[in-house]
Amino acid sequence: MVDRPIWWSEELSILEDSLTKFFEAEYLPHEAEWEKAHIVPRAFWEKAGEAGILGISLPEEYGGMGGSIHHDAVLFDVLGKLGITGFGVHVHLIAAHYVLAYGSDEQKARWLPKLASGELIGAIAMTEPGTGSDLKAVKTRAVKDGDDYRLTGSKIFISNGINANFLMTVTKTGGEGSKGVSLLCVETDGLDGFRRGRNLDKLGQKAQDTAELFFDEARVPIANLLGPEEGRGFYQLMEQLPYERLMLAIGAVGFIDRAVDLARVYTKERTAFGQPIAAFQNTAFKLAECATEARIGRVFVEDCVAKYALGRLDVPTVSMAKWWTTEKQCEIVDTCLQMFGGYGYMMEYPITRLHADSRVQKIYGGTNEIMKELIARSL
Repeated sequence: MVDRPIWWSEELSILEDSLTKFFEAEYLPHEAEWEKAHIVPRAFWEKAGEAGILGISLPEEYGGMGGSIHHDAVLFDVLGKLGITGFGVHVHLIAAHYVLAYGSDEQKARWLPKLASGELIGAIAMTEPGTGSDLKAVKTRAVKDGDDYRLTGSKIFISNGINANFLMTVTKTGGEGSKGVSLLCVETDGLDGFRRGRNLDKLGQKAQDTAELFFDEARVPIANLLGPEEGRGFYQLMEQLPYERLMLAIGAVGFIDRAVDLARVYTKERTAFGQPIAAFQNTAFKLAECATEARIGRVFVEDCVAKYALGRLDVPTVSMAKWWTTEKQCEIVDTCLQMFGGYGYMMEYPITRLHADSRVQKIYGGTNEIMKELIARSL
């Protein structure tokens, strides 16, 4: 058994067991149905809220569990090990943490309890049709008009885009470059001038609703600006992106462990030329390589979690973690899929869905090319 990290506790073991049982009972039996529908129903989100999952690292005073980054790490590791990609809790928690970090007391009291319960489902409305990693170039604009902003623009590839009714929206509010970017908290229920586009058909993560969003002179209260003044959005994004990238790295090592376990079990059961294929040296050596890299990745990510908890996780290090673990995720899942032969090409096999679900890890949260650029700048 792999040693637990130094920050592990009995409480986290109990949480790990509880989360595993919850998802095995409430999510996995419906996964195929939700993948066909391309969405996880709000009823499941409400169950997750009742179980405390949606507010796992939010303060108790706002309806959360009062957990820490360690609790988040357990959640995303469990999701990875179970191969769950349709439940967009990652962007939901990211949106909530923006409010927690930069919201006023009134904003926290207004939104965080609803995010913890699932009454509000969060999303990050960042990417636009012509703008990905270059956040200073967003074209969505918010213009003051009395007590409101008139918000106009479009977003694409938005996770939770169909379900979400609380959008952490990246917009221009005036000013040049990064100084003109602000974050606007948009509650979409009953909002005139807001509409959702189609639920996008993706390579993988089929149950995760991903959509286009459109704003046409949508009136959003000025009081929904995140932070005390306009023009802080770019800096808020830069400060919070390490949290998102760490969550992706945690999920990646969970996925790697799942792929190796699936391959280990299958190769012991599958026979060729009168013996299990695990007995062939090539298979055994490949599994040994994958298991070793899985251990390296886990130790690295657990150290990043420890540093984050102490406020010492810097941008280059978390960029390394996001880049290396997601690259290895795609490589190792592909290696493990090869061991399944023709069955590895069939969508009914978990390893096949894992292969399709993994590819986007190198794209969202900042492409891996951007991660290497950030690392290079620090050298």
